[in-house]
Amino acid sequence: MGTVIYLIGLILAILAVIDIFKKPISLVGKIICAIVVLATSWIGLLVYYLYAKNHITDWFK
Repeated sequence: MGTVIYLIGLILAILAVIDIFKKPISLVGKIICAIVVLATSWIGLLVYYLYAKNHITDWFK
């Protein structure tokens, strides 16, 4: 069961980073967001998908 949860988290993290790098923000902003999402594991993924996904372009104009 733990392996399944790990794989789901890994897939969601990869999708989040791909989505971050598609955003029209600076490269530094993309790297910062990707590191934060990857370093904070499930909490970072939840914050990204529930809130930050729609606000990230405003933060890094």
